[in-house]
Amino acid sequence: MVKHIVMWCFKDEMSPEERKAAGVKIKEGLEGLVGVVPGLKSACVVVEPISTSTHDLSLITEFETAEDLKAYATNPDHVKVATFVRSVTCNRACMDYAE
Repeated sequence: MVKHIVMWCFKDEMSPEERKAAGVKIKEGLEGLVGVVPGLKSACVVVEPISTSTHDLSLITEFETAEDLKAYATNPDHVKVATFVRSVTCNRACMDYAE
């Protein structure tokens, strides 16, 4: 099993309302890839972190293999969602690991 964890901050110029709407869209988009992207076993997007957090939202995913994670990066359905994510976020941090 391979885990892929990503965290982002929303761009500073976004209003609270825009952040909320973007969070909903990102959550629906990324979690909706389960069953669509081969090898993606689960996806959870956190859009309401507690106040001690350094980022505004996170993605926690599980893949069957490292090859599945690699294929996910270029999957057209993922790229479509990721393009929107990149348009509203900054300060991306990522960690991948095998269990």
